[in-house]
Amino acid sequence: MISNHSTIVDSHRPASDAIADKIAQFLAAGGTIIQGESPAINPPPPIRSNRIDPDTILKRRKPSITAAERKALRKLAEAL
Repeated sequence: MISNHSTIVDSHRPASDAIADKIAQFLAAGGTIIQGESPAINPPPPIRSNRIDPDTILKRRKPSITAAERKALRKLAEAL
């Protein structure tokens, strides 16, 4: 079976060859390649501060008026 992606592989081959040549030059000049540890997949989250900025505190909505307050307002409106 022929891969549909063979043209993609072929199109990237010059860049791959160039990288391989650079690696060969580096190793020929006395360079060494060291494989380090892989990074953690899920790094720990940043430490949260205990300080609360007063500007970021949520502004709570005032509670709506009660039924008794509504009745009192209706009586005031009818009296006018």
